[in-house]
Amino acid sequence: MSDGVHLLIPFASSPTEGCREAIRRLRLPRLEQLLGRWTEGAPDAGEAQSLSPPHERALALARGWPVADGLVPLAAWDAHQAGLPHGAGGWARVSPCHWRVGTDHVAMADPGELQLDETGSRAVLAIAAPYFEQDGLTLHYHGPLLWLAQGALFEDLPTASLDRVIGREIDPWMPRSEAARPLRRLQQEMQMLLYTAPWNDERQARGHLPVNSMWVSGTGRLPAATIASNEPQVNTALRGAALRDDWAGWSAAWEQLDAEFADAALARITLCGERGARTWSAAGTRSLAQRLGALWRRPALTDILESL
Repeated sequence: MSDGVHLLIPFASSPTEGCREAIRRLRLPRLEQLLGRWTEGAPDAGEAQSLSPPHERALALARGWPVADGLVPLAAWDAHQAGLPHGAGGWARVSPCHWRVGTDHVAMADPGELQLDETGSRAVLAIAAPYFEQDGLTLHYHGPLLWLAQGALFEDLPTASLDRVIGREIDPWMPRSEAARPLRRLQQEMQMLLYTAPWNDERQARGHLPVNSMWVSGTGRLPAATIASNEPQVNTALRGAALRDDWAGWSAAWEQLDAEFADAALARITLCGERGARTWSAAGTRSLAQRLGALWRRPALTDILESL
């Protein structure tokens, strides 16, 4: 890591009982040492039901964007990074995905399980693009599991992050507003179209999950002149295990990450859970006397992680 790094760690905690049990056994000595020396800033307290998870809100704050739930313009940022004309209208991330249909609910599979390559992704995009165009929306290929959609519909339409939905029931996260009606109709059209697509039959014959839906997230317009010079470094080492509820794997990933702190030139660290985020900065490093006095008041690392 380079000097002055702001390290942002998503999925540093979860309110699930499995995670809470794992936290009680977790040993992160280097992280404890850092937090003991550094000064904490104002926390970001939220709810696990917010559309935008804490790590997306933390990114917005670091980049100088206004934070509105469900309107962290990650797609517009992707477009900016890709050299697309991001200032024209709103943008959205569109993720091809597989919905697991149960007897009484529908859940989102991790898109990574699709094993979708560029050829397959572009084939699905070609199927979808004309239907998006009918609603004034333009699709751009950005990666096998991520397309970008541009259009006025996405300028101020709140949507739930994909990270909120993976492995969970979809219904609580679906956009319900009147403004989202075109999106819901488009999603239904895509589901019917993909259900009958011969391309999906070929995928299933090869043992792959069918692409049977899409998820829209990261909506909004990129604010002008608010791109931060000190872009946070997002470490996603904990994400996969957390989304799978694999708390043994999550603990192992945390301990590996903790070992890397010894070689890291950090200036700031932000820990993000499902509800909130907390940030510590080296700029406010305390004197020895202050640190010794703070030992009596400092919450244990277990309490810090469980608060997120």
